[in-house]
Amino acid sequence: MSKEALEAKRQIVEEIKSKYNNSKSMIFVNYKGINVAQDTKLRKDFREKDVEYKIYKNRLLKIALDELGIKGYDASNLEGTTSVAFGKDEVGAASVLFNTKKDVKCLEAKFGIINGEVVDSAKVEEYSKIPSKEVLISKLLYMLNAPVSALARALDAIAKKEA
Repeated sequence: MSKEALEAKRQIVEEIKSKYNNSKSMIFVNYKGINVAQDTKLRKDFREKDVEYKIYKNRLLKIALDELGIKGYDASNLEGTTSVAFGKDEVGAASVLFNTKKDVKCLEAKFGIINGEVVDSAKVEEYSKIPSKEVLISKLLYMLNAPVSALARALDAIAKKEA
């Protein structure tokens, strides 16, 4: 192998490690059987959720994970077609993957690394069902605002009755 090819592979490993360090979730996906239109839509959906989606060679992924000191994943999951979704939050990548999986049956989560913890595909699916941070915040604000709104309506009704 030439020196240039070896250096190119080293740069890809460093890229994977950098993306891992800047992400809260890393979902490994088997994409075998997906067509171009489905892949284009999947990539668009990932971009909308601020998720970076890339395809890497399994060997380079394994090297990067080993250099990062990540243990507990099944090396057999890094065989066949593998792509990786790097999420800025814990649920974005998983939710896009499982929402797309409803229409594209061939997509499959192999495993994930969420907040540094290796999780199996079932756990990745559980994360996909958690609402986004924005939805949770809006629900919390609604719950905090509801008693105040009810009090204001009650006081308004009393004031109108007395008038």
